Amino acid sequence: MKRSVLTRYRAMAYITAVMLLVLCTCMVFKYGFGMGKDLTLVVSQIHGVLYIIYLVFAFDLGSKAKWKFGKLLWVLISGTIPTAAFFVERQVVREVEPLIAGDAPEPVKA
Repeated sequence: MKRSVLTRYRAMAYITAVMLLVLCTCMVFKYGFGMGKDLTLVVSQIHGVLYIIYLVFAFDLGSKAKWKFGKLLWVLISGTIPTAAFFVERQVVREVEPLIAGDAPEPVKA
């Protein structure tokens, strides 16, 4: 597995998680204080598009790492639970790093 697969996943995990927190904040302002209706609409649409990209990258990583269905499902759903993607991303990196290190070519000894 290439490191770029993990890097793409990590970037989208952080971006999706941050956008979800922004969306939650917008929802509090919209429904709690009655303001920011238009901003909430824009943020929700942006998060939706970014979440779809996250799903593609997470599925790509999961298929290359040969995860079981339950593990893949948990990683995919973590983009919809505020702050979960931060914790799941850490766990995924710990599990996938050895797979990437195992693919690295051995240096040639002289």
